[in-house]
This record gives sequence, C-alpha cells and structure tokens, in this order.
Amino acid sequence: MAHIHTYLINGSFDTTISPLDRGFAYGDGIFRTMKVTNGLPEYWPQHYQKLVADCAAINIVCPSAELLMSDIQALYTPTDTAVCKIIITRGEGERGYAPPAITAPMRVVLKTALRTYPANYLSEGVSLHVCKTQLARQPQLAGIKHLNRLENVLARMEWTDTNIADGILCDAENNVIECTAANIFARFGNTLVTPCLINCGVTGITRQHIIDIAHLVPLIVKIEPISLTQLFLADEVIICSSIYGAWQVKKIMQHTWAPNNLASTLRKLIKT
Repeated sequence: MAHIHTYLINGSFDTTISPLDRGFAYGDGIFRTMKVTNGLPEYWPQHYQKLVADCAAINIVCPSAELLMSDIQALYTPTDTAVCKIIITRGEGERGYAPPAITAPMRVVLKTALRTYPANYLSEGVSLHVCKTQLARQPQLAGIKHLNRLENVLARMEWTDTNIADGILCDAENNVIECTAANIFARFGNTLVTPCLINCGVTGITRQHIIDIAHLVPLIVKIEPISLTQLFLADEVIICSSIYGAWQVKKIMQHTWAPNNLASTLRKLIKT
C-alpha cells in the first residue's frame, strides 16, 4: 500500500526537523489552523494576512503565499475536506536565546482529518469548563498565535469529561479572554461583546469575521473587558473557531442558557 504523506517540511516529504530548530527548542515561531474544503483553505487571504502579521510581530520573514499554497496543493486533492495547520519557525540557531543575525525560516504544512463533533453541539449547544489556569499578561505577544502554548496545554489538562467542549481562560484580573481553542462572544440585548485582547489571547480569523458581519444580524459590537460575573448575565454566549464556525454555549458551571439562534445565524453568515 502506498504511503500517504500528511505533512511537508520546507516543501519536502523527506526532510526532518533539526533539534537545533528554534521552534522546537524555544517555541520561537507561529502557527495557524484552518479548514480545507475541496482542496482549498477557507478564508485563505485572511489566514495568510495573519501569518504575515504574526511573523512580523516576532521579526520572522513569512514565506510567500505562493510558496505555502504550493505546499497545500501538494498535500490536498481537489476533493479533500480536512484540516491544515501551518507552522513557521525562525529556523535553526546555536544554543542560547539570542537568535542568529541571519536565519532561514522553517515551514511545516500539516494535513489532518476533520474532527467529527457530536451532533448536539449544533442542535443544543456546548458546555464549558472554567479553567483555573490563567493567562499571563504579555502585550508584546498578545493576539499572536505563537508556538508557546503551555498555558493552553495546562488548561486543557483540567478536565476529562467528554461532555465539556472547551474551557474558558481568564487573566489574573479574572477577565474572560478566550477558550483554550476558541474565541468567545457574549450578547446583551442588541450588543455583542468580545473580550479585549491587548494584553493576552489570540485574535482569531473567525472572531474578526464575526466582528465584521455582526451588523447584518443586526448587532452592535463592543470589544472590551468582560468578567466571568458579567458573562453569566449574558442573553447568549457563543464560541467560535475556523474549524467549526460558531457554537452556542448552553452551560458554564451552574449557569445555563436556553437554546437560541445566534450561533446558527452567524454560521450561515460566515459561509456567505
């Protein structure tokens, strides 16, 4: 049986990652995860724009869109529906935190199967855990999807209940920031609030898309701090990601919400 390649490293099926790679050694790099439909990544211009911005924020030269798209086309057939993860690191360097004056960025394009979620996530909503792990304040890395994700790893280790879809991450001031693998919104009447991410958290593509299209619902968007106490008072809570779009939240701790239609409305608008 022929071997099915699931990743490319610097455009090659046969290359390996060096132990001197700074992404491996220090998490010195960035990544993005996106859904691929019929062989093409959804919202590719937005994802690539964010790859460029995140690389620039930590002074890495982002590979060209043409180069990355060439890798994607080598991995996916025109009928593939799957997940694509792109990792870009600073490349190799000597031992020590100081990066070399000249580096050759390393890129990985990884193909994985699209996860099947329980049907009731769409029909009934999802339950969330409130994580004890807190996100540290670091404005220089805020918004960036960098490879230093130990906070998320520790947070995700907090629950094993398969009925929990994700966990809420707060900062040291107990402000809601995001979920371990999603952004979060709360609706209060005709106002849609999403947390301010100037000190920590990831500014996701779907989060920005919802901000851009919310007026079509119609809703007024506010980007501002929101505490757990305020979140529990919301008329609706939704979480979002590039893989599944948007899900309604039905339960957080002892707080519950009746079924509503914001998540399904946003999923339809995101597809248009």
